[in-house]
Amino acid sequence: MMVSTKGRYAIRVMVDLAEQKTDSYIPLTEVAQRQQISEKYLESIVSVLSKSGLVDSLRGKGGGYRLNRPANQYTVGEILRVIEGSMAPVACLGKPVNDCPRLGECRTINMWSGLYKLINDYFDGITVADLAAQGGSQVL
Repeated sequence: MMVSTKGRYAIRVMVDLAEQKTDSYIPLTEVAQRQQISEKYLESIVSVLSKSGLVDSLRGKGGGYRLNRPANQYTVGEILRVIEGSMAPVACLGKPVNDCPRLGECRTINMWSGLYKLINDYFDGITVADLAAQGGSQVL
């Protein structure tokens, strides 16, 4: 599994919003400047975050984006699944039902399932609040 730039930037946006410690809407231009990411590129990312219900958005004067729940209630896994889709290491595990015709005789499915569980457990064990608490030391 390779996390795309969009996935990494989505996490950075969420951490940035958490670090502002305000209920006010944060203009995307400010986030883009702090994160040194193109505002246009961030628009496509926050649009997905907003449509999925992870952030609230407000258009117009005083508008922008904000978290709609405490930072400790967002996991990195949740954010990555919204942006990246499945984090499955193989295609057959990325579906709701594994309909692989070789499933019954597959010698590697347990290995891939174990890796998939490790990935999900790891990312679901890290919150946006955890990353924000690290200050500027995180590299995403």
